[in-house]
Amino acid sequence: MAPGLPHSVADMDRPHFIGIGGAGMSGIAKILAQRGARVAGSDARESATAQALRELGVTVHIGHDAGHLASDATCVVVSSAIREDNPELARAKELGIPVVHRSDALASLMEGLRPIAVAGTHGKTTTTSMLAVSLKSLGLNPSYAIGGDLDVPGSNADHGEGEIFVAEADESDRSFHKYAPEVAIILNVELDHHANYASMDEIYESFETFTGRVTPGGTLVIAADQAGAAELTRRVRDTTSLKVVTYGESEGADIRIHKITPRGLASEVTVLLDGKLLTFTVSVPGRHYAQNAVAALAAGVAMGIPARNLASALKSYTGVKRRLQLKGEENGAQVIDSYAHHPTEMTADLEAMRSAAGDARILVLFQPHLFSRTQQLGKEMGAALALADASVVLDIYPAREDPIPGITSALIIDAAREAGADVQAAADKDAAVAAVAGMAKPGDLVLTMGAGDVTELGPRILDQLRG
Repeated sequence: MAPGLPHSVADMDRPHFIGIGGAGMSGIAKILAQRGARVAGSDARESATAQALRELGVTVHIGHDAGHLASDATCVVVSSAIREDNPELARAKELGIPVVHRSDALASLMEGLRPIAVAGTHGKTTTTSMLAVSLKSLGLNPSYAIGGDLDVPGSNADHGEGEIFVAEADESDRSFHKYAPEVAIILNVELDHHANYASMDEIYESFETFTGRVTPGGTLVIAADQAGAAELTRRVRDTTSLKVVTYGESEGADIRIHKITPRGLASEVTVLLDGKLLTFTVSVPGRHYAQNAVAALAAGVAMGIPARNLASALKSYTGVKRRLQLKGEENGAQVIDSYAHHPTEMTADLEAMRSAAGDARILVLFQPHLFSRTQQLGKEMGAALALADASVVLDIYPAREDPIPGITSALIIDAAREAGADVQAAADKDAAVAAVAGMAKPGDLVLTMGAGDVTELGPRILDQLRG
C-alpha cells in the first residue's frame, strides 16, 4: 500500500497551493487530496483543471488575495513562478506558516516508494506519460505526476496503491535535485532556461548533481545519440557506482534501436535488447517519440518488468494533451496542438508531421515562450519554422518574465524569412486565427505551437473553418 500524507518537509494535512491550476502544482494537490489531505489553493483564472480539483473536494479560489489563506493551513506550497509580493505568500510569512517549494512537496510524496524520475530538456512529459499509462495497463497501479493531462482535465497525476511512482523531473530551476529516484531517465541535455543557466557547463553540472541523487544500486537510463547526453555519460560513467544503460540508434548503445518504421500517425519500433530483437508499436508519430518509448522501455526493464510485457503495454499510450494532439477536423483540414517551444522540439514535431502528412501542407501558428528564450534562441526558432509551408507568429508569451528591451517576435520572423520561410506576424490572436483559417485548405495540417495560451486558439480556428 502506498504511503499516506507526508510530513518530512512540512505538515501536509491542510496545504494551501498558490497557483494551484498549474500543471505541476495541480498534480501534487490532486495526489494529496486522494491521500486524505484537506487541500485548498488559488489560481489566477478559472479553468477545467480547477473544476476537476473541486470535484475531488479541493477548495479553489480564483484570484490571489491574502484572505484566501486559511489561518489553520499547515503549509503553503509555491512554485518558482510565484513572486515574493504575492499577497498569499506575504500573509503566510506573517502568520509563520511554513512555505514549501513544489519540488519538496513532490519529493515527499515519493518517500517510501520506488521512484522513476524522467529528466531532459525535451520529452519529459511524453516519456513520463508513456511509463504511467503502460504500468497502469499492466496492473501495477503506479502513482504518477506529469507535466500535462493525458486526456481529461486533472489526468496529469494520480495516487496509486502500487510501489512505483513516476515523476517528471524539472531541470529549469534545478528542482530535480530534490528527488532520489531508483531509476533516472535523461532524454537529452541542451542549453535552455537562460534565466537560470548561463552556459552548458552549468547545465552539465546540474544534471551531474541529479545523477548523484539516484539511490545506491539504482540505474541511469540515458540517450546515446544526443550530443549533450553522450557528453554527460562520459562525465559520470567513471565517477558513479550506478548502472548506466544507454539507448538509441548508435552502434554502442546498450539498448539499440534497430529500426523505426513510420506507420501513418504511429511508428513500429524494433530494438536489440539482450541480444534479441523486440518489435512494438508506438501510437504517436515521429522518431523522437519512438526514442522516448525506448527510454520508457529501458526504465521499466531496470525496475524488473519483463521487456515483452512493457513493449506490448506501450501501445496503450495514445498521446498526451498538447503533444501533437489532434483537436479536430473541419472542411478537410486537421488542427493539431503542439507544445514545442524550443527549436529542437519545434524541428522534431514539424519533421514528425512532415513524415505523417505526405503531400499535405503544414501551417503553423506559433507563439514564442519567454523573452529570455527568444533572446537566446530566436534565430533557431525561425529556422525551424522554415520546415512549415507557412507560419503566423504571435507576440511573445511572457509567463513569469518581464519584457526585455528590444526582444520581440520580430527576431524569429526575420530569421525565418532569412531561412526561406513563408511567415507573417499577427497583431493579436483574432488576427492570427483569421490568418491561419484563411490559409487552410482541405488536406492541410494546422499546428498551434508553443507552451503558452496558443493552445486555446485551436478550437477557434476550427470554428472559423466550420463557418
